[in-house]
Amino acid sequence: MEAPRPKVKSHMIWSIVTTLCCCLPLGIGAIICSRRVDKANLEGDVTWAEEASRKAKILNITGLVCGILLMAIFVILKLMLVKE
Repeated sequence: MEAPRPKVKSHMIWSIVTTLCCCLPLGIGAIICSRRVDKANLEGDVTWAEEASRKAKILNITGLVCGILLMAIFVILKLMLVKE
């Protein structure tokens, strides 16, 4: 009997949230990488799944940081315009 293969985390929910709330282009890239993780998990290719998962995580973190920075810049500019 074959040992069960480890499932690599796809970060799909995080990718969807990044797409909807933070940064659309990076979120779409993260969703694509997350789908690659799911496909690699089904095929049993752990190396490919881990690589795609790592890329999805990096895109999600980058998208989150960009989204936070853009929101902060927007709020600062809005506050500056209100003071004038």
